[in-house]
Amino acid sequence: MADTVVDARGLQCPMPIIKLSQAITAVAPGQTVELISTDKGSCTDVPAWAADMGHPLKEQFEMDGEFHFVIERA
Repeated sequence: MADTVVDARGLQCPMPIIKLSQAITAVAPGQTVELISTDKGSCTDVPAWAADMGHPLKEQFEMDGEFHFVIERA
């Protein structure tokens, strides 16, 4: 279970990344943020953003048409 959940369902690029970026700065290093998105572009955007920012992508999966990402703050 993530420390914080960001609900970005119904939002299009770049809003899921913007909301994720804001949430990751609000948690302590080592804590996790789960992003839930319906934007298929998130499947490439979130892993690329996490790698660029140095935050480990701990989990990525699709469930019921929603894309879930768990990112740990570095």
